[in-house]
Amino acid sequence: MQRLKNRHFLLSDVLLVPVAIYTSFVLRLETFDLATYWLACAHFCVAAIIVTPLVFRAFGIYRRYWRYASFEEVLLLSGATSLAMGVTAIVLALLDLVTPVIATVPRSIPFIVPPIAASLVSIPRLLVRIGAARERRRRATDRPAPVLIMGAGDAASIIVREIQRNPRLGMEVVGLLDDDPAKRGLRLHGVEVLGDRHAIPALTARHKIRQVIIAMPGAPGKAVRDIMHICEAAGVAVRIMPGVHELIDGTISVSKLRNIQIEDLLRRAPVQTDTAAVRALVAGRRVLVTGGGGSIGSELCRQLLRFGPSHLIVLGHGENSVFEVCNELARLANAQLDQSPCIVSVIADIRDLERLRAVFETHAPDLVFHAAAHKHVPLMEEHPVEAVSNNIVGTRNLLDVALETGVERFVMISSDKAVNPTSVMGATKRVAEMLVLDAARVSGRPYVAVRFGNVLGSRGSVVLTFKRQIAAGGPVTVTHPEMRRYFMTIPEAVQLVLQASVLGRTGEIFMLDMGEPVKVVDLARDMIRLSGLEVGRDIDICFTGMRPGEKLFEELFARGEEYQPTAHSKIFVAAGASNSIPPALRTSVAALERTARANLDADVRRMLRAIVPEYCPPPVPVTNETPSSVPLRSLQPAHVLIESRP
Repeated sequence: MQRLKNRHFLLSDVLLVPVAIYTSFVLRLETFDLATYWLACAHFCVAAIIVTPLVFRAFGIYRRYWRYASFEEVLLLSGATSLAMGVTAIVLALLDLVTPVIATVPRSIPFIVPPIAASLVSIPRLLVRIGAARERRRRATDRPAPVLIMGAGDAASIIVREIQRNPRLGMEVVGLLDDDPAKRGLRLHGVEVLGDRHAIPALTARHKIRQVIIAMPGAPGKAVRDIMHICEAAGVAVRIMPGVHELIDGTISVSKLRNIQIEDLLRRAPVQTDTAAVRALVAGRRVLVTGGGGSIGSELCRQLLRFGPSHLIVLGHGENSVFEVCNELARLANAQLDQSPCIVSVIADIRDLERLRAVFETHAPDLVFHAAAHKHVPLMEEHPVEAVSNNIVGTRNLLDVALETGVERFVMISSDKAVNPTSVMGATKRVAEMLVLDAARVSGRPYVAVRFGNVLGSRGSVVLTFKRQIAAGGPVTVTHPEMRRYFMTIPEAVQLVLQASVLGRTGEIFMLDMGEPVKVVDLARDMIRLSGLEVGRDIDICFTGMRPGEKLFEELFARGEEYQPTAHSKIFVAAGASNSIPPALRTSVAALERTARANLDADVRRMLRAIVPEYCPPPVPVTNETPSSVPLRSLQPAHVLIESRP
């Protein structure tokens, strides 16, 4: 049966269609003796034998690969068969009006024939499909590993079907799990929903499960964390489908399954993106992204690319990162887009006003996303002059050139550290926000700032630091056991930035919903466990003391600001933010710039406090030797605590 070609199916159709017609007459007349209607039956058979192959050919039935037939092919075959029988009946009815030679067919026959004919012509094709599936299973060299799939939705349906179709994957789906009680006992592609996540230990023991697959791209991190802990206790491996933010192309397949990463444990409910509004803003426009070679800037470029800008201008100071990002964007554009935008790489320093003027005059951007900044808190405490020159002076230069050249919309990436700042970095970002609001007030244009917290995987992220420390064998260093931070993934943050850019009207500060704060020490424990290690036995966690400029908890609300909801549930606007702009802001910034050029660190800090009254740097602690400079055993408990057990 597996060697049948489409020409063989043509022959079977010619033989089986008359059988279906004869069966229909028998059912209609309730007798095998067609003495009265044999001529009508014969005429219908002859006409159907001529019409059916023609209709099947028009529908591409004879061009299908029936070894891999799916429900789509069955529907197509049924529709084509019904149409063929209908056309046959119409042809015979017309001929009956023209010539008395054609016998009259009972009016109910055209309604009885299609389902019978569709069933009969499907049989040889389905036999080929079944035979091919059995052959693939027979050729599988090893016994497939029994797996459970957590989730019984769309993603699980795709994964189950792919595993069933491809025995070479070496997996057999024993059952599905879902926390929705209403799904208990239901079947998906023949696989039953056996229970919820708490059934994993019992099912693992009963069926010798080797792996649990989490097929829930939209599951929050809390659920993923709980399932991971249950699987760890049951001694079964677990893999996961990436989150919605990683599945930008929407493709779900077994090949995308991977081990659980820290991002999965911190993921949140999917962001509902108003893609139409973003496309209306970006499509056909010239868009410039500063800091385009950085983690946030490069992701901004990737997501902006999907909305069809006419020009995407990637501006950065580091030539290597800009080069790599532009090459990646070119590959993405060629692979995914029908009309590729013009991708322009620009090497420039935003502190150079004249260079920026030349860039803007040459490329005339309509929209500017400003992601370039110095963000490393301890480093900026040591080098406040650099923080001022880049974060404040650079932002002012961009705004001046944007106003001069008529840039329609300006979006600055800010930080939650700008709220009641305790660090130089936070204070400089707060001044940059003030400059954006001042430019919006003067011009009446939608120039806005968007605040959010830590992003996983960005340069300087604590996650990357922990990964390096774990790879080196530890210890993993945490500054304080009560240190808490807000986290979100880079793609999620950028999606919300794009949404905020659409919401901006005159001059606002938007705050992204960062979810619940996470203890950094819990993050460290989870990363150690995900690496297959145990805290205290394989790797220690050391508490090294808070660094200059740090605070235990990041704040969401600044004094004098009232956060109000927007049209997007994950974005808030800081009402009253413009009220805190000093009347002589530009004069103060100019004086601050002169002080920075003179490399007067103490005066820079003093002037920052004058511009940002809520800036309150903590006392600089006495520094001690760190784990990188002394043996672990010699660390003093008064300054560094060693966590030696989970």
